[in-house]
Amino acid sequence: MSVVTFLPHPCELRDLRDLPGCTTLMVLPPEIDHSNAESLLRRVMSAADARTGRLRVLVLDLTSTRFMDSQGVRLIDEVRLRLRPRVRVRVVALPDGAAHRVLELTGARRDVPVYDNLGEALKE
Repeated sequence: MSVVTFLPHPCELRDLRDLPGCTTLMVLPPEIDHSNAESLLRRVMSAADARTGRLRVLVLDLTSTRFMDSQGVRLIDEVRLRLRPRVRVRVVALPDGAAHRVLELTGARRDVPVYDNLGEALKE
């Protein structure tokens, strides 16, 4: 028997903060799949567009993401491709987490740096 957990707003960014150095942190939800990836993409791009001119680094935090399929990889790739060229994307994913494994298996780490913890991603 499986248990399904319904989140109140599975398409919401869990946290959105502007940090020093023109960095914005976006904490993504516990699950990223076909049901919410498109909505998340719109929300991430809307937040990034609202910071036009001052955004230099966008950190996508997947440390709370327990499930992610190829739609999560597509989301990250689309964000990377749609942002202005000088904006860098960094991803944070727990080394033993599902998101990290998916990023590793799909080869997404070639295109976007993946950090094991938030502290490392915010350095530089």
